[in-house]
Amino acid sequence: MYNKDTLLQELTFKAVRSSGAGGQHVNKVSSKIELAFNLLESEVLSDLQKERLLKKLSSRLTKGHVLILQSDESRSQHKNKELVIKRFLDLIESGLKVPKKRIPTKIPKAVIKKRLKSKRQLSDKKANRRKPDLE
Repeated sequence: MYNKDTLLQELTFKAVRSSGAGGQHVNKVSSKIELAFNLLESEVLSDLQKERLLKKLSSRLTKGHVLILQSDESRSQHKNKELVIKRFLDLIESGLKVPKKRIPTKIPKAVIKKRLKSKRQLSDKKANRRKPDLE
């Protein structure tokens, strides 16, 4: 897998002034946190992991393959930093999951017979609705 502690050292954080609730306080304090992670320059992740993340997170990456997450849910900078780190780790974890290969199952004979029987009944019902052929 990968080491979370060394992965967290590769992150860069920036505190920005947040919008929203807080009154005059919001104009003085930078409580919003922006997290940036350069996927290609990461030394923690293997090439295979980087490739998988590039594919799964392609819509969230910038042109320079940088993942940017923001958090301004709390009025506390420390709380926002914790929240954005948790979201980042969840995103990386879900991006690295390898989906199970689906094994197609064989359709049971009873199910096939039941389907064909119901088709035949419906066909007979519709045939009985037609006007009789008098010739």
